Amino acid sequence: MTATKKSIIVLPHYHLRERSKKINVVNDEVKQVVNNMQAATLDWEKDREHEVGVALAAVQIDKLLKIIVIRNNADDKKDKSFNVFINPEITKHEGTIEIDYEGCLSIPDIYGKVPRYSKVRIKAMNIEGKPFRLTAEGFMARVFQHEIDHLNGKVFIDHIKSKRQAFYKLLPDGELKQLEYEKDIKSNKSLWE
Repeated sequence: MTATKKSIIVLPHYHLRERSKKINVVNDEVKQVVNNMQAATLDWEKDREHEVGVALAAVQIDKLLKIIVIRNNADDKKDKSFNVFINPEITKHEGTIEIDYEGCLSIPDIYGKVPRYSKVRIKAMNIEGKPFRLTAEGFMARVFQHEIDHLNGKVFIDHIKSKRQAFYKLLPDGELKQLEYEKDIKSNKSLWE
């Protein structure tokens, strides 16, 4: 059965706070998980005019496996192809720390300003099980850090130190509205569990 947007788990689901398991062999089961990750991401974005499903970690479809998929072209919603990263690891953080907006399919409709390194070096395996390395900069460096965090049981809100001015909600017109900490965030216990 193919995964859909309903397959995506959200906070406070406890698996989002657990570490994923390393993959030793890329078999048909792993390939099916990858297909389901891509299908769930594309289904999620179908009804979202102002958002693109850029990436997903396997834990987000409730599979505690070290797999992430990242859209080949996050600027073109028509390009529905993804790259696959199995057992991805950041081997080096470089550049400067930059603060920018992040959202997450597992924290619906909430965005936050998150500090991340501007450049990272990654090692992983591809879908054929072959190891490779790459360097990601800018937005892609942010995406890798966000997704690899998922594999370690972290979500983007864990990096936000000053919660009073850091959270936003995406409005129907595509604008981000700053949320009030006391009223909109602190009372939403599911974000902090």
